[in-house]
Amino acid sequence: MLKKILIVLMVLLTSCTFFKKKTERVLARVHDQYLYESDLKGIIPPGTTHKDSISLAKNFIDNWVRQQVVIYQASNNLTKDQMDFSRQLENYKNSLIIYEYENELVKQKLDTLVTDEEIEDYYNSNPQNFQLKDDIVQLQYVKLPKGSKAVGEFRKFLMSDDPAAKTRLAAECEKKAADYFLDDQNWLTFSELLLQIPIKTYNQEEFLKNRREVEVQDSAYLYLVRIKDFKIKESISPLSLEKGRVRDIILNKRKIELINKMHDDVLQKAIRENKVKVY
Repeated sequence: MLKKILIVLMVLLTSCTFFKKKTERVLARVHDQYLYESDLKGIIPPGTTHKDSISLAKNFIDNWVRQQVVIYQASNNLTKDQMDFSRQLENYKNSLIIYEYENELVKQKLDTLVTDEEIEDYYNSNPQNFQLKDDIVQLQYVKLPKGSKAVGEFRKFLMSDDPAAKTRLAAECEKKAADYFLDDQNWLTFSELLLQIPIKTYNQEEFLKNRREVEVQDSAYLYLVRIKDFKIKESISPLSLEKGRVRDIILNKRKIELINKMHDDVLQKAIRENKVKVY
């Protein structure tokens, strides 16, 4: 851990200007190391209040002092070999170079178009990757003040499959409902549903298997619920819920394949040109 800290500190120190103008204001000193006013450049964002600016500057100075005393203590207790980080720094630099090149390659070459057919093929070929961790439901609900005279009207519209009734339901919800959710194409976890509706059950699976219409109330509201569909925990998650995730998986596989191919092509080219020889 100490070695990692020292690497970071040495990189930070070497990035600072070694020579300072004698006339520049000194903010702090630790042994023969000095912190100058210009070292705070960029530390305080534009528009920061005077009070916050003082606080940010003080924190920066305090952290710098702490770092310097640790560096001094460490440098006096480690051998020259222990403080030789040239190999680690070279490896880190090489890793950064490769990482930046790979990122640029991905930006330029990665095919980001993923068709619905590709998504469905991957989803159907890997069902084990899409097991649900929660019970999920598709539903509509309306939350009405207790004593509302429109309960019967809402109940009729909510339970109807007639498009005209659905249009009327949305319009009435806007005017009279305390809250509502009508998007029965999307999925909610049962836990999310319980945050909105005070359903009491000790067995979610049995509840979902045996209920399509639910009416519950609390001290102030009546809740009308129509459950369209459900999936039980550990069953296969529906494709509509996993589409974005599958797309990301496919793109990540393409990215890995593209990078691996680049590594192989570069190596083979170097071998063909007799640039590689293992002794």
